[in-house]
Amino acid sequence: MLDRQPVLQDDRVRLRPLQADDWDALYAVAGNRELWALHPRSDRWQQSVFREFFDDALAKQGALAIIDRKGGRIVGSSRFQSYDPADGGVVEIGWTFIARELWGSGMNARVKRLMLSHALASVERVVFRVGENNLVSRRAMEKIGGRLTGRTEEAEGATGPQRNVIYEIDRAAFAQGPLA
Repeated sequence: MLDRQPVLQDDRVRLRPLQADDWDALYAVAGNRELWALHPRSDRWQQSVFREFFDDALAKQGALAIIDRKGGRIVGSSRFQSYDPADGGVVEIGWTFIARELWGSGMNARVKRLMLSHALASVERVVFRVGENNLVSRRAMEKIGGRLTGRTEEAEGATGPQRNVIYEIDRAAFAQGPLA
């Protein structure tokens, strides 16, 4: 059974369950309009839209705060989502965002490495849903070894329906080598 609320860390990043009192620190990161420019929900920088995202994350109980251990501050969040213990073989990692100033720093790869290592000890496969036109996130998925499955799905975006592409990493692929 997968624990979707673990504490995970390496020498640079600590992940811990998101808490209601993380709102101010997390919105200080999420309120940057540029952070969401390529995302299907490009309006997520708005406080009311982000409040829905934040409340949903708490309600679904799979969200983790991303803490930069150098400064001890929250720099983003990610989630273990869509896990059905009866199915047992698959979980989604996603809904990840990291402070704009940390893009290209390797922080995303560290977060995903910790989450994948944790998840793949309990499930066979991890899936990721990425906006079809979100080229930054798609490149990040490819850098960490995500395999494009050919499956797509529609999701609600800021301006209407948006297409997501589905990537996956399974236990065998993850064991073959380190993430970028």
